[in-house]
Order: sequence, then C-alpha cells, then structure tokens
Amino acid sequence: MKVLLVKANNRPASDAVSSKMYEAFAANLKGVEVSTFDVFAEDMPYFGQDFFDAFGRAQAGTLTDEDKRLLAAKQKAMDALSAADVVVFAFPLWNLTIPAALQTFIDYVYQAGYSFKYNEQGQLVPLLTSKKAIFLNARGGVYSSPEAAPMEMSLNYMRNVVGGVFGMEVIDEVVIEGHNAAPAQAEAIIAEGLEKVKAAAEKLSLVAAQ
Repeated sequence: MKVLLVKANNRPASDAVSSKMYEAFAANLKGVEVSTFDVFAEDMPYFGQDFFDAFGRAQAGTLTDEDKRLLAAKQKAMDALSAADVVVFAFPLWNLTIPAALQTFIDYVYQAGYSFKYNEQGQLVPLLTSKKAIFLNARGGVYSSPEAAPMEMSLNYMRNVVGGVFGMEVIDEVVIEGHNAAPAQAEAIIAEGLEKVKAAAEKLSLVAAQ
C-alpha cells in the first residue's frame, strides 16, 4: 500500500493542531510505503491565466521556461496523487476554509480527464474511485453544531471535491475542534483528538498488513 500524506500547515506542531495531527499519524503508520507532499514547501504558483497561457503554448510547442515551471509544478502534484492508494489530508480551518496552498494542490489535480469527466449526457463521472482518502482536520472553534455547520467550508469542501467530484472513498475522518473556544479544556481536547489520529493510523496499518 502506498500512502500519500498531504501536509497543509506550515506552522510548527508546537503551535498548530493540524501539524500535530500530521505528525501523530505519520509516527503511527506502519507497514506501508509513505511519501509526503508538503503544499507549503513545494513550488506551487497559484492557478490562473499564466497556466492557461502555458497550456496553449504547450499545444503549439512554444513553451517558455516559466511555462515549464508551471506545468512541472502541476504535474508533480498529479504524479504524487496518481502513485497513492490512500491519500491523507492534514489541514486546518483558516478563515472558514482551507489554506490557499491546499486549494492550489486541489486546483492542480482538479482536471477533466484526470480526476473526473463528463459523460454523453453531461453528467459528471468521478475518475479516482480506486483511491481512498482520510481527513485530519483541526478548527479552533466548534463547527459541528447545526447552527455553525453551514459556515464550515474546509472539511465540507474537501468532502465534496475529493469524495464527490473525484470519487475517492473517504475511509476515515478525525476532527479536533473547540480548543481555542475553550482554552481551559484545550489540552484535553487535543489529547483526545490525537488518540483518535493514532487509532486511525493504526487501523490503516492493519488493513495494509492483511
């Protein structure tokens, strides 16, 4: 089994709960081939017109050095995803959504003909259905309540894209929330959550061993 860890927080584990979650999962994952794609450490220009211009020049065979850099960055993300059987996303809720660097990773792999397609009836067909995903999400507030859940656009977004559009089977989710809203209970909240992260890694290790 090949496992890709997508790390989406460049704050140290001493300050960031999702970084703690990433480290805990990696430390307890056994018997699998592991690679990490750190979206903050990689060269990942934002997706936009420069990319579309590069796509056009690629078809014309007139790529510039900058075009090659952009297309190589996109291809690296796609290659990392292609090689994995299981993808583990460790990410925080920042300003109600995912970090921009993780959004760029999603933009790179969100490609018709690669992660999805449209059939003759115009319906979306996921293309990554053979892959599995695990989400490790941290959010300082409490967004699991019915009142706050509609505002939460990090885990919900990842579910909709990775599980919906791409068709990957989401086999586990661990959410640590409320540690900033309740500082007196923060240590206990985080500790309990990290035990769940450890259990998720051990469960995946057991599956790999079968």
